[in-house]
Amino acid sequence: MSEARLNSVQCSSPAGLHRMAYKEWGDPDNPRVLVCVHGVTRVADDFDHLARDLSSHYRVVCPDVVGRGRSDRLRDPQYYTVPQYVADMVTLIARVTRDDALGVHWFGTSMGGLIGMILASLPGTPIRKLVLNDIGPVLDGAAIARIGEYIGQDIRFPDFDTGANYVKAVSVSFGPHSDEEWRKLAGDVLRQDQDGQWVRHYDLGLAQPFRAITPESAAGDEAALWAAWDAIRCPTLLVRGELSDLLSHETAQAMCARGPKPRLVEIPGVGHAPTFVQPGQIAIAREFLLGAS
Repeated sequence: MSEARLNSVQCSSPAGLHRMAYKEWGDPDNPRVLVCVHGVTRVADDFDHLARDLSSHYRVVCPDVVGRGRSDRLRDPQYYTVPQYVADMVTLIARVTRDDALGVHWFGTSMGGLIGMILASLPGTPIRKLVLNDIGPVLDGAAIARIGEYIGQDIRFPDFDTGANYVKAVSVSFGPHSDEEWRKLAGDVLRQDQDGQWVRHYDLGLAQPFRAITPESAAGDEAALWAAWDAIRCPTLLVRGELSDLLSHETAQAMCARGPKPRLVEIPGVGHAPTFVQPGQIAIAREFLLGAS
């Protein structure tokens, strides 16, 4: 069975240098690379099941986006934004690829999908196939407010089980999971601090850019995201949780009519966002990524 390797790459922001950690699965000499990028408060470990399944076909690279997990925290939290993340991914892709002609395949959940959308829209993009997991150019204002409120709370737990119950409660939209799967999903994003308390494994400064969002800036961001969507040319799979409050069915249908005109798969009984830890969901990604373009 393939096991993960832990590595890191040095990146830069206007505030200085930082290291971005990543997990890597499969043959390090495999020229076929799949990059998997997580949601706003999640980590690389989210993709352990998917990466293990696909590691015989790809070198699978799963970063902890800066500010999360094993990666450094930025000196200035105002740079916790998609343009910074895109720049970091360009640096990562340069590290892990050897043949520019092959490029990479990309699987992005929520924030990871936004990063992939912007990167795939750029001239000379390295992305050859794109999977967007429950994200699109239209971001529901109520959902964004909910996320911004949630990530800025300094919540501490006296023991792991209490923290795990909290993670499960706020992640119920992920859909049905076994007790073992819920403990894994919680364990990936909780760590014990020096006082013995269990805390979430990210920089609370991630909330700062959310607080700066105004209706005017949100409208401008949405226009820019639609422009990016229309510029994407690679084969694209759009996955939506049937009950998602972040990607509406109407927006998904609009996306299918323009830009890369993706194939749409809606997963019943799931909100934001499908976790791709279960065989049926993994099979959706496998079929698209390994199938003919």
